[in-house]
Amino acid sequence: MDKKTLEFTVFVIHALADDWNKPYRRVYQILNESGILDSYILPCYDVLHTQGKQYLVEDITEFVKEKGVTV
Repeated sequence: MDKKTLEFTVFVIHALADDWNKPYRRVYQILNESGILDSYILPCYDVLHTQGKQYLVEDITEFVKEKGVTV
């Protein structure tokens, strides 16, 4: 993982943690265990990093819920 991708991933985790009112560690755990981190956020970095914070939060939150994970 290059530096830009890592920075983006940290940004997304922080944005979700703020929105979900959960600790950063828990958000990382949710994304990692559900496979969203490795199957969506990292591979789709090129497209996702061009989106705004609110869009990312809404998009990933919906994806997490579709996977049956409670946030």
